[in-house]
Amino acid sequence: MSIPTITIDVALDRRNAKEVLHAILHAILFHRLFGTVKPQTFEVLDVTVPGVADPEMEQLISDKVDAFWKAIENGTSTNKRGQILVTFSEKRPKKSWFQVYVGEEEVPWEQWIINGEMRQPKSDKDFDTTLASTLSTTLHTILTYTSSERGRIAVPLITNATGISPFPIRISSKIDGMEIG
Repeated sequence: MSIPTITIDVALDRRNAKEVLHAILHAILFHRLFGTVKPQTFEVLDVTVPGVADPEMEQLISDKVDAFWKAIENGTSTNKRGQILVTFSEKRPKKSWFQVYVGEEEVPWEQWIINGEMRQPKSDKDFDTTLASTLSTTLHTILTYTSSERGRIAVPLITNATGISPFPIRISSKIDGMEIG
């Protein structure tokens, strides 16, 4: 069974890369955390972005964006591209051959892929306008997908309503096909 995969492409510059990636991750989590979420908003390039005011989620996002940034900046590749993957899973009972319960396994039900590419802007003002437009389009994509029939069907039944998310979340980064941080 294939899981829904939503791909977001974004061209970044050195000045705004961390801020824009931070905003995109916050927006995805804001629309996909099903526990009690304390909302927040913040401005990135004159675009209002929804976020989650949770210290653990904010630390997770910061750690992953920092790891991605360091890998892009310190990478040996001249290719300044990478991916941040956000995977939502559910825990299901794992059974062995004879239907004997042997623990739990995480089964992914949705994945978001953010393809980021660092570019040198020809002019700061033009690039900021383009990046703001890309961020707005990305937020629209997130909202459209999560509120669509396809986006709602992807979410499994919530059987455990403790914490900010009843589902395990995994955020990972890839640079040149190698997973980092």
